Amino acid sequence: MKDPWVIDNLHVTIRLLLAMLLGGLVGFEREHNNHAAGLRTHILVCVGSTLIMLLSIYGFAQFVTLNRDPARLAASVITGIGFLGAGTILFTGKSITGLTTAASLWVVAAIGLAIGAGFYYAAVAATLLVLLNLWVLNKIEQKFLNGKKARILTIRAVGKHNLIDEVAAKLTTKSIMTKRMTLTETRLPTEENIDVQMELQLHVVAPKQIDPINLIVELKSIDGVFAVSVE
Repeated sequence: MKDPWVIDNLHVTIRLLLAMLLGGLVGFEREHNNHAAGLRTHILVCVGSTLIMLLSIYGFAQFVTLNRDPARLAASVITGIGFLGAGTILFTGKSITGLTTAASLWVVAAIGLAIGAGFYYAAVAATLLVLLNLWVLNKIEQKFLNGKKARILTIRAVGKHNLIDEVAAKLTTKSIMTKRMTLTETRLPTEENIDVQMELQLHVVAPKQIDPINLIVELKSIDGVFAVSVE
């Protein structure tokens, strides 16, 4: 009977290459959508997890004969990957981004552990389900669920006392809801008179399909507005 605690170099290579392939598939989707952790990061996480599992199962065969627990190093991977995932999560002041990428890193680590343990079917099936979630369900969500996205609008205008009313009218036509508003007036003395420069900052929730460029053009068309930014 073949020793379950011994593996040859061919199968080690196969498992590492499979980890590179499956981790790369998930990483490619993240890279394609311009997320913080992309192709190389996911490949490194998956290959590293596979190597640690291989080491945990087979690396100490000649040293330990009783009470062997291959899950010890695997548990440390699951714990440690949380620190890497935390680096992809950003709080911008208006929303939290990177949670899905952090979750994909965690899942890729689990896929690597499965490959290292020889659970090829589970690893491949999990990868397909992850890609289904990241790509297919994302398309469905964007098309049918009409999600909202938090944005910050900053509008600068000169001598415009009804600026708020005109901006509110523009936003209402695009189904953009204002959550918070800050208006700052600055008086700038000139040779002839005193000009008033207004800065209006709005924290809004807008439909995801809103094009920021078109929104800037719409707001810029308001008389007196000379600068618009959308974050």
